Amino acid sequence: MSIFSPESKVGEIAVEQPSATRSFYRFGIDFCCGGGKSLQSVCEKKGLDVNDILKDIKLQADGISEQPNDWNASSLNSLISHIITTHHEPLRIELPRLAGMLDKVQKVHGDVDPERFEKLQLVYSGLVSELTEHMMKEEQVLFPMIMQGKGVNASAPIAMMEHEHENAGEALRSISALTNNFVAPDYACNTWRALWAGFEDLEKSMHQHVHLENNILFPRALISKN
Repeated sequence: MSIFSPESKVGEIAVEQPSATRSFYRFGIDFCCGGGKSLQSVCEKKGLDVNDILKDIKLQADGISEQPNDWNASSLNSLISHIITTHHEPLRIELPRLAGMLDKVQKVHGDVDPERFEKLQLVYSGLVSELTEHMMKEEQVLFPMIMQGKGVNASAPIAMMEHEHENAGEALRSISALTNNFVAPDYACNTWRALWAGFEDLEKSMHQHVHLENNILFPRALISKN
């Protein structure tokens, strides 16, 4: 296992030690859009002890007999195929599913907290719209460039994708806040609880999705022909 220090960047830790993302999930550390920050600075901002996080990262590594796939060592084409199959295609199913559930819960229970549900609808519909267009641009423009060995010329579209990742991250943080960190009230029906759980799964999946692109695919594409 690599030796990390408080000065190690969160994104670099996630790349070199994929099992560390389990620790980041547990402590609410953003390793995708916030991957360029040092672990120390992130911990200070969140009121965490950086040494506790480093110990947990080591425990995660020591406790795993089979390491997650090392996408940093895979071909760019394989990584892109994985991103499309594991993240893009499921998103195209999950985004409208959650939208339908949100509509149903708001219709039945929206009067409990109408302002909260209206904000949630606004934020989520914006996220769906942006992610749908975002994935299309990646699959039709950026990914083909990278697969054709033209990633070194893709700095502009990559910068745009990273900016859109930031926007998605902000939307997900807003959804987390609006759902009380995905904790449904005691009186919530099963659909309501399933919706909150779906939002939480979406956030976790998006963190891994953006991590693969921001911290592995894009940096490698900019310096490699494949």
